[in-house]
Amino acid sequence: MSTDFGELVLLIGDFHTPTRAADIPACFKELLNTDKISTVICTGNVGSTAVLERLRNIPSKDCKIVAGETDIGMDLPETSVTYVGDFKLGVIHGHQVMPWGDPIALAKCAGRLGVDILVSGHTHRTHPSRIVEIGGKYLINPGSV
Repeated sequence: MSTDFGELVLLIGDFHTPTRAADIPACFKELLNTDKISTVICTGNVGSTAVLERLRNIPSKDCKIVAGETDIGMDLPETSVTYVGDFKLGVIHGHQVMPWGDPIALAKCAGRLGVDILVSGHTHRTHPSRIVEIGGKYLINPGSV
């Protein structure tokens, strides 16, 4: 019996530490202290270089972090594209898409990036169904830490 279930991917974003919160919750920090996460996909607004470095030290394979509107001077890209298994995945913060969080506008963005899955943040809310599919594009918003 195989125990290989694929890769563990962390979708995360909108930390806003230390500007809006002193730190991430201790119970969540504990979950991040693992060697099981192969890829980190972060929608930005990390808030500090300490959080940025913490994220970069989590995955065993890949780390994609994009700039949120508050990530000034962190030298992060606006968009990033990578592969997770057979899926081409794109990540944006989400403040670039109007109206914010609009599934149709996000699906168009996914089309422009040429990705199967688009991970975006900025709204600090997950979609009620967690994953939205529009025109063969899957949209995911991990909410806010």
